Amino acid sequence: MKALSALLLGIGATLAILGLAACDNMQHQENVHAFAPSRHFADDSSARMPPAHAVSRAAPAPDDPVASGMRDGRWLEGFPMTLTRDFVVRGGERYGIFCADCHGADGGGRGIVVARGFPQPVSFHADRVRNEPSGALFGAISHGSGVMYGFADRIGSSDRWAIVAYIRALQKSRNATLAEVPQGERARLTAR
Repeated sequence: MKALSALLLGIGATLAILGLAACDNMQHQENVHAFAPSRHFADDSSARMPPAHAVSRAAPAPDDPVASGMRDGRWLEGFPMTLTRDFVVRGGERYGIFCADCHGADGGGRGIVVARGFPQPVSFHADRVRNEPSGALFGAISHGSGVMYGFADRIGSSDRWAIVAYIRALQKSRNATLAEVPQGERARLTAR
């Protein structure tokens, strides 16, 4: 048993030494700068074209309404997906993280950064914004508007749509009529 243990230990040590020696080639790799000549390829070019018909996994189709907020060159009026309660709740969470600092928790445009001297954004409750197509709000979140920078690189398209859904819920909450409130909730609201 001791002989077998010693043999296995010896084999393991040998493999470890060989493995470490093989790692030495990492120190001798060609460090190629963009567009600098490279002896690695026959044409001496370090920059390679992607294979024919390669499609980026991250790039959506240019006419994809979920990614662009547009269909046939026009802003979407509604949403390109079915809205659920969980989706709107997710939008509220994302809104709290990315939007409320400027736009305020209620969407009125009086967030904490406005109190610190930043320009006040337009209220989401202004008629101009309430009448904008949902796709235009998605576009503003994606690409920015006025002094607001775009968030497309920070917030995925599904979450941007969830934020738009939450903004629409904020707008509706401020402008809803009693007739639009479900019957079971009316008594609770009128009891105050």
